[in-house]
Amino acid sequence: MEQFLLAAAFAIVAGAGIAAGVLLARQRQATAGLRDQNAALARGLELREKELRHLADVRLPELMESLANPGVRVTGPLHDLDREAPAYGQAIQTVVDLFAGSAARVQERADRSAKSTLRAMMRAVQSLANEQQLAISHMQERHDDPDVLEGLLRIDHMNAQLGRRAQATAVLCGSWPGQQRSASSLTDVVRGATSRIRDYLRVNLEGSLNSAVTSRAVEPVVLTLAELLDNAARHSRPDTAVEVNFRSAHNGVAITIDDAGVAMDADELQRAADLLSGDASVDIHRLGDPPRVGFAVAGVLAARYGFRVSVDSQSPYGGVRAVVFVPSALLTAVPDGRAPEAAAASRAVEAVAAESTPGGLPKRSRVAVAERPAEPAASAAAAEPAAPAAGDEPPARPARETAAGLGAWQRGTRSGRASAPGGEDTDSKEPRP
Repeated sequence: MEQFLLAAAFAIVAGAGIAAGVLLARQRQATAGLRDQNAALARGLELREKELRHLADVRLPELMESLANPGVRVTGPLHDLDREAPAYGQAIQTVVDLFAGSAARVQERADRSAKSTLRAMMRAVQSLANEQQLAISHMQERHDDPDVLEGLLRIDHMNAQLGRRAQATAVLCGSWPGQQRSASSLTDVVRGATSRIRDYLRVNLEGSLNSAVTSRAVEPVVLTLAELLDNAARHSRPDTAVEVNFRSAHNGVAITIDDAGVAMDADELQRAADLLSGDASVDIHRLGDPPRVGFAVAGVLAARYGFRVSVDSQSPYGGVRAVVFVPSALLTAVPDGRAPEAAAASRAVEAVAAESTPGGLPKRSRVAVAERPAEPAASAAAAEPAAPAAGDEPPARPARETAAGLGAWQRGTRSGRASAPGGEDTDSKEPRP
C-alpha cells in the first residue's frame, strides 16, 4: 500500500514538473515573441521619427527649391518604406504630393501677380518712352546745330534701348509687342533691330532679299532680332563684328547672326533650346540676376507668331550662331515703291557718312527749316551738285542733300520702333543662358 502511494505521489510530482516545464517553455516563448514585437515596434517608431525629420529637414526644403530651380534634385526616403512600412510610405508620399501641389499653386499665383504688376509698370515706361521719342523727334526737326543734333541722336538711341527693354519685359509678362505696322523688307527689319542695341556700329548686314515680312509679324521679328543682336554683341569682343546674313529656303527665309564671342557648352545650349521652343510658360523668377531675357523673349514671340529661333555653336568665327527662320506664311513681296526708296536712302546715308562725329553719328550742316526739301529723300539724294569751276574751292555739301541724307538715316535707325503710346498691344551685361 505504501509503495502504491509512493508511486502515485511520484507520478503526480512528475506530471506537475512536466506541466511546469511546458508552461515555462510557453512563457519563455511568449516572452521572446513579445520582446521581438517590442523591438520591431521600437524599430518602426525610430524609422518613422527619422523619416519625419528627414522629410522636414531635407526633402520638403529641396522640393520647394526645385520648384524655383528645376536642376535641384529632391532626395528620396532614407529607408525602403515599400518593404518596411508600406502604409506609412504611402502616407509620406501623400504629404509630399500635397505640399508640392500647394507650393506650385502659391508660386503660380505669385508669378501671375508679379507679371501683372510688371506689365502695368512696363506700360507706363513704354508710354513715357514713346512720349520722349516724340519730343526728341520734334527737337531733331527744329535744331540744325551739329553738336545739338549729335546729343539728340545719342538720346534718341538710348531711348530706343530703354523702350526695347521695357517692351521685352512686357512681352514676358503676357503683353503684346506693339502696334501692328505695314509690311517691311527684310533689310529694313534687320536695320530696325540694329537701331535698338548699344553696339549698332558693329553689326554688318551682308546681302539683301526681295522679300518683306507681313505687317503682323514685323514688330515681333524686329524685337527678336534686337535681343539676339544685343546678346551677340555683349558676348563678343568690342573690336569684332556681328555678321547678319539672309539665306533663302524652299519654305521661308533664314536670318543668321554670327558672333566671334564666347561659345556655349552643351548645358547652355540645352537651356537655350528650352527657352527658344516657347513650349512652357516663362517663370520670371528663374531668369537670373541680372535677368536673362533675350532667349526667353525670342521663344515667346516665336511661339505666338509662328517663326522659329535656334542657336548653336557652329559660327564660323568661333562664337555662337543664332538663326531666325521666317516661314513663307509670314513673308510677302516688298511693297511697291519701297525698294527704290530704300536704295536711294542707302545712297543718301553713304553720302552723309563722310561727315560723322567721333562716335559714328552723322552730322548735318545748318539749314533753316524752310529750306528742307518737301520731296521724298530719293529724289533729293539723287540730285548731284554742280561741278566746281577750275581753280575754285569745292563747294560745301548742299544743305538740301545733307538734310535728305539725315532724314534717310533717321528713318533707317527708327525703322521698327513705332508702337502705340501706352497700349498693351504695344545696363547690365546679360549672361548667356
